[in-house]
Parts: sequence; C-alpha cells; structure tokens
Amino acid sequence: MIILKNANVINLYPPQVENNLDVVIKGNKVASKGHYTQQETRDVKVIDCSGKYVCPGLVCSHNHFYSVLARGILAGIRPSKDFTGILKNLWWKLDGALDKESLYYSGITGALEAIKCGTTAVIDHNASPSFIKGSLSTLMSCFMEAGLRGILCYEVTDRNGKPGALEGLEESVEFIESLDCGGLQDKEGRLIEGAIGAHALFTLSNETLKMLQEAVSRTNRGIHIHAAEDGFDSSYSHCYYDLDIAERLESFGLLNEKAILAHGVHLNKSELELINKHNSFLVHNPRSNMNNSVGYSDKLNLIDNLALGTDGIGSDMLEELKMGFFKSSDAKSPLTINRLLQALQNGNLILERYFGSYFGKVEQGFTADIVIFNYDSPTPVVSDNLAGHLIYGLSSGNVETVIINGQIVLESGEFPFDTSQIYEKARNHASRLWERIKEV
Repeated sequence: MIILKNANVINLYPPQVENNLDVVIKGNKVASKGHYTQQETRDVKVIDCSGKYVCPGLVCSHNHFYSVLARGILAGIRPSKDFTGILKNLWWKLDGALDKESLYYSGITGALEAIKCGTTAVIDHNASPSFIKGSLSTLMSCFMEAGLRGILCYEVTDRNGKPGALEGLEESVEFIESLDCGGLQDKEGRLIEGAIGAHALFTLSNETLKMLQEAVSRTNRGIHIHAAEDGFDSSYSHCYYDLDIAERLESFGLLNEKAILAHGVHLNKSELELINKHNSFLVHNPRSNMNNSVGYSDKLNLIDNLALGTDGIGSDMLEELKMGFFKSSDAKSPLTINRLLQALQNGNLILERYFGSYFGKVEQGFTADIVIFNYDSPTPVVSDNLAGHLIYGLSSGNVETVIINGQIVLESGEFPFDTSQIYEKARNHASRLWERIKEV
C-alpha cells in the first residue's frame, strides 16, 4: 500500500484542485481519497506530499519511439522541399536501417524519458522494415523494464512490397494474440496492449486495407494510422479512389471506437463528422505539424474525441499542451485551452477502451497511474486558474515521483536502477545507425 499524505490533488479535465488530501493506493488502484486516519505501518509506503501536487499520469496518444536515435542526426540527410521528401530522405531511410539492438535502445531511452516527463502511457507506432518479426516484443521489453504503460503496433505499408505488408500485419496480430493468451487475459493488471498499425492511405492498396479490416475484426482492436497529415495524402485518395480519406477508411470498416487517426490536418468537415459518427479518435500533434510545415487545421474543435500526441518529438505532454495552445492562439483558432485540456485528458479514454479499466483521475477505483509534481508557485493554484498554471508555469522539470499501475517507477527524480550504461550504449548504437543510414 502507498499513502500520498497531505497532497494537493489535481484532476485535469474538468480542471479541479483539492487541497491537503491523502491518496491511498492499494494494488494498482486508487483505494481512497480523503483523510486517512488508520495507523497501519506494515507494508505501507508513505510519501509526504505537503506543498506538492498529485496529478493523473499524462498520456501521449501518438508517438514513434523508433525515432529516438535520430536526435541530432549526422548522416548526410538531404534537404527536402516537402513532406514526402522528408519521408523519403530521412524517416524511410532511418526506419530501414534499424535492427534489433538500435530499436531496443531507441525504445528504452524513449520510455525512460517519457517517465521523467510525467508521461505514464505512450501509444506507439513502430516501423522497422529490416526488423519486423519480434519488433513489438522488443519494444514491449523496453516498456516493461522502465515500467511504462503502452499500446503498441507495427506500421503496415505497401511501400516495401506485399511481403513486407503481410509480415507487418502478422507482427501486430501475433503480438496481440500473445497478449490475449498465456496468462495475460487480465487486461486490468497488465501494462501493454496492442493495436493494428498502418502507415497512411497513400501507401496502402485496397487489398491491404481489406487485410487490415480482417485483422481489426479478428483481434477486436482498432487501427492506428496517419490520416491527412499532409495534403498529398488527401490528394492521392481523391485522385486514385475518388474518396475522402475518412470515406475510404469507413468503406473498409476501419473506423470504430478504438480507431486512432493521427494528425488530420487536411481532413474536411464531413470527414470529421464521419470520425465522430464512429466514435473514433483524432490525435493532434502540434509540434510535429509545425516542424514538418504540413499546415494547421482550424476544425479541430469539431472533433468529439480529440487527443494529443508528439509524433516522435519526445513524450513531454505538458510541452505539447503549451505548443498546442500557442499555435491555436497564433492561428486565431476556435480551439480553446479547455478543449486542449480535454484533448490531453482524452488519451485516457483510449486506454480505457483498450485496457478495460478506469484511467485519468485521482479518484477511488481508478488505475493508479499518478505523477507527483514539486511546483512551488508564486501565485495560488485553484480550479479556476489551473489551465493558466499548466500553460505558463508547471513543466516536466517539476516531475518528482511517478507511479504506474500502482508501482513507483521514479522516486525523487531517480530510477531504481542505473541508467548511465543504457545511455552510453544508446549513443554507440546511434552512431552505428547513422552510418547504416548513409548506405540506405
């Protein structure tokens, strides 16, 4: 049992701050929130949270851990004039050069950095065409070693030929089926779930979409796909199939309550209505969209299930929230700070639909994915101004302790194991990866 004493408890949406409460964690759940007076001392961990803020763990709803070792890349990457050029000159070269070791060190450092940012769950989208079979198990080992929660998938695409598409699909399906058997039937107690991954419609034939549909039905999961990240994706769908992107996905039964669509920059209003009709998710990745110059949608406020992701630019969700707000303000978008807070909160809805448990609140019965922030504010922190503190004050630098699934994975800023060797090996594998990229 863990007792968080004298905590200021935050719930993100609707914004709420409650002061000087005790939070009791038993197993992987919040058992109570209030004033704990029992004097149990056996097998009890007490953390003094006086003056600190206890918050639900943050969720990154779209990420690419395979890209971690691209940071500061020195591999002779050619300049690109547009987004498809960026894919061809950088990302498709990088993912083609990944092997088991480089993927592992991408994954483990990505997981450690997510936790240090107060992110307790990452919905990851992997691509490693030279290392497909076993790639999700490799990533799962990274999540498990760090103690991070995740939903994993492998990216299906026709860009490497039909055999590559089949192998990618088999990787996701077999991974999910391995989770659903072998003593892992208890979804509430496990850290890892799986989705059916796909790249984007401009690299997917109708034949492959049919296979994806069958996989979604067979596994009772959802698709995780990039949708209209760049205008080329929409134009391709119109030119070759005479359909909007959401229409093409719907025609193959790929829009459901577990479907995760990333970006959606160039989706039109009728497509957003289709996504809402099927209760699917659209993940906004503001920093990535700005970095790739793919544009900005002024229709994001129309999405019921809007979530926030990073698309591979780390896992700092407070930073993503800030940039999402600043971009919205700059663009004079109707996307308000409250809607962005709701989007950050909505990552928990994805977790609930995959894990079958309650997430995203420090309340009795909810999963104990919790962050303790040491935030000494010069101004009062109350429910009515919490959004202002999240934008202009609180940051990942204030993360002190992280609890995931009822287990302390980071305490007072320290992991329970030495990470220096992990980072040293990661740097070595990054250098080797960069050399291989030059040959791709």
